[in-house]
Amino acid sequence: METESEPYVRLATLRQLHQVMADMNTARSLADTLQTVADGVVTGLGYELACVNLVQPDGDLVVAALAGNSAAEALITGRVGSRTSWERRLTMGEAWGDLRFIPHTEGWVLDEDDVPQWYTDGPAPRFEDEWHPADRLFAPMYTPGVPGGSCGELIGVLSVDRPRNGRHPGAWGREALQMYAFQAAIAISNARLRANMQRALVRLEREQQALRASEESFRQAFEYAPSGMAIAEMGGDQHGRILRTNDALCRLLGRPASSMRRYSFSDLVHPEDIGTLLRTSAEGGRAELRLCRRDGTYLWVSLRNSVVADAADGPRFLLTHVEDIEDRKRRELQLAHRASHDSLTGLPNSAELRSRLGARLCARPAAIEPGVVDTIDAAYGHGPADHAAVGVYDVNGHGFDFRPGPEAFDAYDHHVHTVAPEGERDDGTKGLAVLFCDLDGFKSINDRFGHNAGDAVLIEVARRLGGAVRDGDTVARLGGDEFVVLADGLGRADAQDLAVRLRNEIIQPIRVDGRAMRVGASFGIGWAHCGMSADEVLQSADERMYIEKRSRPKAHRRAG
Repeated sequence: METESEPYVRLATLRQLHQVMADMNTARSLADTLQTVADGVVTGLGYELACVNLVQPDGDLVVAALAGNSAAEALITGRVGSRTSWERRLTMGEAWGDLRFIPHTEGWVLDEDDVPQWYTDGPAPRFEDEWHPADRLFAPMYTPGVPGGSCGELIGVLSVDRPRNGRHPGAWGREALQMYAFQAAIAISNARLRANMQRALVRLEREQQALRASEESFRQAFEYAPSGMAIAEMGGDQHGRILRTNDALCRLLGRPASSMRRYSFSDLVHPEDIGTLLRTSAEGGRAELRLCRRDGTYLWVSLRNSVVADAADGPRFLLTHVEDIEDRKRRELQLAHRASHDSLTGLPNSAELRSRLGARLCARPAAIEPGVVDTIDAAYGHGPADHAAVGVYDVNGHGFDFRPGPEAFDAYDHHVHTVAPEGERDDGTKGLAVLFCDLDGFKSINDRFGHNAGDAVLIEVARRLGGAVRDGDTVARLGGDEFVVLADGLGRADAQDLAVRLRNEIIQPIRVDGRAMRVGASFGIGWAHCGMSADEVLQSADERMYIEKRSRPKAHRRAG
């Protein structure tokens, strides 16, 4: 740019400066923008050398672009000057508006600092405004937004050298360089913003690709999982409603995916397992329960829940894994049945019989000395009426229940006590009858026809006993040829009628391998009531059975 007075700036010069600024704002990248800024100083402002020093994230300034001298460009591009050294430069010399000019007479103190240098020394100026090779002119570039830019954040410094006319810039030249630095700051800020946006777009695209890949992986894992899977709503009025199922679950329940979306798990679960489902309908919940197939049958499954969030704060869903455990449950039930049932007849065994009988009986406390009754009555606030109410008596017949505290009385009183008829006549009392059955003549069948025949007789007797009692009654094999029947809600006459009916069923001929065999049966009727143990009840019925067996003529007991 020629040295011209402000009123006579040539139009061509303005056009050239306008073109430089246009090029600066249309560069495609940050690197292109920085180089265009440096080139514009040379082509549009009339300097032979220009350098763009860009502030780095750590605050130091790096030589990011240089124009006008390829040797200097190769020497100092990429080199870094400390922020401290640059701040000293921008506070020295003369302030030309926002520009900072350091004449050669003062700049010698900067020769040894770490800012990259490209100038050479030369003779003293011949006239007052002649440019000296050691003169320095800096145009700071600040973030835009404040008129003049001086109050913004420093983003870089333009260093210029060797004006083509060999003189210090005049008022117009200084104004042009300052304006150019301001526009360069805008162009660099915009280029950085575009670069950041491009990086953000690239990152977003990569994240979207990763999300799509993740969703596809989840879809494939969900759809082709060997075990059943379902996605259900979590929370709200529609909690548990099935939104999506995979093929494995549809095959497991024999239901199409379209129909599964009409249900929630509570609609499909066995009524007895509703409570189990509700207790486990949460994150990490596990349950073993029964789900209904399309044909109305139920299948044992294991449910395991996980929570899936649609977004950071979006809706949450339950991902439910459904595993078929029907075979395992069947084996467990078989093992439990074997442990509690007789392997020959399939009837409950001795242990199961005692368990069922013991479940109906509450243990009474041990009797205490009569002199202690009054003392404990006073301590707990009980009287004879209280004792009689619970039907428990001490060794002298005084009603009393000795417990550690009042709460024990409540637990005892709330139990539905098992009572027994009194005396030998039917007084109308209904109780838990225990019929102890021993087969007569069974040993002779084993001796004459072998144990296989004896086993066949036992199996048939068990079948006949089971068919002759009511639903809810228990027929158990105690061992050998002994059977026990538990029949609740019977009076004395009812129990005797049942014993006669069972005996008549047993004495009917039993055919084994073409032979007709007969066994007799002796029954002893005992009664269970609270305060007795299961063994005591069975012993009482056993004793009555032997009394009954001895009271009948031997001929009436023999098998035919």
